[in-house]
Amino acid sequence: MMAYTIRRLILAMPTLLVMLTAIFVLVRLVPGDAASVILGDQASTEALAALRTKLGLDRPLYVQYLTFLGDVFTGNLGMSMSTGRSVIHEMLTVLPSTIELTLAAIAVGLIFGLPLGIAAALTRNGWIDYVSRIVSLVGLSFPAFVSGILMLIVFAIQLGWFPVLGGAASGTDFADRMRQLALPALNLGIIMMAYVMRVTRSAMLGILTEDYIRTARAKGVGSSQLVLQHALRNSLIPIITIVGLYFGTLIGNSVLTEIIFNRPGLGKLIVGALNARDYTLLQGLMIIFAFCVIIVNTLTDLAYGLVDPRVKYE
Repeated sequence: MMAYTIRRLILAMPTLLVMLTAIFVLVRLVPGDAASVILGDQASTEALAALRTKLGLDRPLYVQYLTFLGDVFTGNLGMSMSTGRSVIHEMLTVLPSTIELTLAAIAVGLIFGLPLGIAAALTRNGWIDYVSRIVSLVGLSFPAFVSGILMLIVFAIQLGWFPVLGGAASGTDFADRMRQLALPALNLGIIMMAYVMRVTRSAMLGILTEDYIRTARAKGVGSSQLVLQHALRNSLIPIITIVGLYFGTLIGNSVLTEIIFNRPGLGKLIVGALNARDYTLLQGLMIIFAFCVIIVNTLTDLAYGLVDPRVKYE
């Protein structure tokens, strides 16, 4: 297992380099001048030139790129142009909220998606199967910003079951935090639930027709043991895959969700950095997102080896 882990980590390095290069190029394609944003439109030409020199924006592009890579691999993401604080500090202030929302959304997707997918496979072409497929279709049909606004109007404003603002303040008790987290997590978790349900149903339908399942059933293995220990376990690889792939989609949807529900988070912070033309903060946050995606994809690959021992020997 150790050799398999090292091999997966080595294979992740080229992906990381490509993503860092893409971030470096994309940030510099953002319209606007960072020095003009910081000093204002009334700044003199000399002041603008001095600030560009201080920020390193006057150096050749390849020099900026090599310096950028060196800073990233030494853990230096720079200082925010708009606040003057380090990018790491800005990120750490909102990271707990983003992690909380992400984990809650994944939990919602798995808690509802797995049972629906299993039930749909066991009752193929029955009413439970049709209801589950309709639910998944509805989840895939609504964009995150549409479902978020609808939830906010119905459950927060009209019914008053949940607070309008989804950002939990520090010091609030656990129950209040869960009420404030419920709608944003449900909004993000609906799409994941739909994907998990469909993948689970498809995988289970294929597994339930295998010979070893029929043999186990003929030997008198109970239904719950047959489903959970034999069928579901061997269906986990596509389910793990969709969870890992959805993490990237979750990051994109979290931007809209944090804005709609007024939650602090990395998504909302990156939009603020884009509006302020804060290139350093924008670049640093995109790097954090890239690292998160690569780490999750690597953990997904490692999970394959744990679920199916044949994977790590291929």
